[in-house]
Amino acid sequence: MSTTPRISSAVRDATPDFATVLAHQADLSAAFWRLYGEFWSHGALDQRTKEVARIRNARATNCGL
Repeated sequence: MSTTPRISSAVRDATPDFATVLAHQADLSAAFWRLYGEFWSHGALDQRTKEVARIRNARATNCGL
């Protein structure tokens, strides 16, 4: 799976990445970050378990860690 965006950055002089590509749709970007915050701050799993899962996923997908 490629981690290189196929869409240009919406932020002037910024390298395309998830956040700068999502910025093309400001309302969608705001809604995504609110939802993302809810996932990380609430739920059945403790923060340590969530972080371990995030790191393992990044390693499995060669996400630059």
